[in-house]
Amino acid sequence: MSEFVIPAPQSPTVAVEGTEARFPVRRIYCIGRNYEAHVREMGGTPERSTPIFFAKPADAVVPSGSTIPYPPGTANFHHEIELVVALKGGGADIAPEDAAGLIFGYAVGVDLTRRDLQAASAKAGQPWESSKGFDNSAPIGAIRPAASAGDPQGAIRLTVNGETRQDALLSSLIWKVPEIIAQISSLWTLQPGDLIFTGTPEGVGPLVRGDKVEGQIEGVGSVAFTIG
Repeated sequence: MSEFVIPAPQSPTVAVEGTEARFPVRRIYCIGRNYEAHVREMGGTPERSTPIFFAKPADAVVPSGSTIPYPPGTANFHHEIELVVALKGGGADIAPEDAAGLIFGYAVGVDLTRRDLQAASAKAGQPWESSKGFDNSAPIGAIRPAASAGDPQGAIRLTVNGETRQDALLSSLIWKVPEIIAQISSLWTLQPGDLIFTGTPEGVGPLVRGDKVEGQIEGVGSVAFTIG
């Protein structure tokens, strides 16, 4: 039997609603600029051009109820609430009409972003890893199985200290969930355990130490955390 030269890291997991079982996380894929109003607030022009994809490390996940440290290296730390899709199946070059059968469930997630570093990277034509893929950058609530969540199309909202910051409808997604799965599978081979953050609506904004963040998606669930 093989032995590791250092202790093997534990696999990150996410809670599953209504059960003690856990969902093991393999990879986290994200799509950027997927709501028209958010594209406009970021200074862009909304259109169905080639989607923008980026990734977060699996161990960026943080369970709901946590206190998240304010990250180093930024003075402009932003929230972005998103519908998260959890996959039970995978493959390459998946057709949109086959995507629904791969979905285990849905959750509420927040794509935490070092906005100043993102802006600097974009201006220099550099990758987004330092602005998107840092420690604790993917807080997520429990996954609701697709059998009970259905096809989420309702309201998506985020509050900070009780004040509404983001409030939109999932039906406003530019690229719909089956299309996102199909597009990602044309670039990477998807596998069970993958999470997909599907983009954030307008209203993104800064967080400071002590802020209490709560997010909800109708028919899916919630997430909550505090900035430490």
